[in-house]
Amino acid sequence: MCKIQSMEYKVRFVNPQKHYTAHRDEYMAALDDVLSRGDLILRKDVEDFEQAIASMVGTKYAVGLNSGTDTMFFALKALGIGPGDEVVTVSHTFIASIAVIVQTGATPVLIDVQNDFLMDVDKIEGAITERTKAILPVHLNGRTCEMHKIMEIAQKRNLFVVEDAAQALGAKYKGRHAGSFGAAGSFSLYPFKVLGCFGDGGVLATDSELIADQARLMRDHGQKTKTDIVLFGWNSRLDNVQAAVLNKKLAHFPDWVAKRREIAKIYDQGLAGVAALAVPPQQDEDHYDTYQNYVLRAQKRNELASFLKERGVETLIKDPIANHKHPKLGLDHFSLPVSERLADEVLSLPMYPELTDEEVQYVIEQVRNFYV
Repeated sequence: MCKIQSMEYKVRFVNPQKHYTAHRDEYMAALDDVLSRGDLILRKDVEDFEQAIASMVGTKYAVGLNSGTDTMFFALKALGIGPGDEVVTVSHTFIASIAVIVQTGATPVLIDVQNDFLMDVDKIEGAITERTKAILPVHLNGRTCEMHKIMEIAQKRNLFVVEDAAQALGAKYKGRHAGSFGAAGSFSLYPFKVLGCFGDGGVLATDSELIADQARLMRDHGQKTKTDIVLFGWNSRLDNVQAAVLNKKLAHFPDWVAKRREIAKIYDQGLAGVAALAVPPQQDEDHYDTYQNYVLRAQKRNELASFLKERGVETLIKDPIANHKHPKLGLDHFSLPVSERLADEVLSLPMYPELTDEEVQYVIEQVRNFYV
């Protein structure tokens, strides 16, 4: 797991302590309520959270699980994807997007991304073979892929679509929520997501009763009832105490997204005109971005990161080696020049609702100072 080092910074990359302090009473009340009731596993708080997510995303069902990884894995398993099958996805993503394909027994077929970090839809058809069963687009940094084109290809070629929307809860494409286009949408509730719990968690969204039912079975060792076990499953339940906190957080979610969009706009304006930088894709009529991350493409990226650290700004270089370039994974036969270049360029700046205007301006000043 990628761990953020603890040291003194003027501007932290994330600041869970500040967030907790602001909402301590609310969260402690939720925890006290659950613990007082003794409702710990698959109780009403989980059901309420699932219903709220389904309503937000615009799907019929949502199923709370213990990680975003399991939401993808269970969706693929429920669709019957396994040995002999191929799934088209990207290398420029967290490794879990690829790992879940391998764990089903299927083969990942990797294609390149565009400069906006998202799947290059023009590469999809060239990657499809007679063994292809699904496309797994990855919505990165709170921005949604070009889903209308992806769905057109999938429908034409009779393929499933499972959306990795781990970083895109609340994001929209042409007015429709990420995670609602394909057979299933996968969301992570990792603590530093826009909506995160106090540990690991995930939620699967779908219109398919079959996928929802299978996910519920798989998350609880295949138990339909205590006297009726219908498959060999896993232990992947979203804890009820986490759901209770998440239900409190959902009330703040729109405000948190609005604040992230406001901060992104300040970054955009403050970093405009720096020739050595490319800021994230601009807002347009098709996209409603939630800015899970604010990711620069930067010349002299490593030097910039060191410069900012020396001046008290914590940043993140996520995945400095493209996934297909890790020799032990057996994926180095793929040639993905944009993904490989992005691994050398991307740098994430601090992005969370508790950032002050002064902190944002300090980050901007230091980035600009590096390139003077």
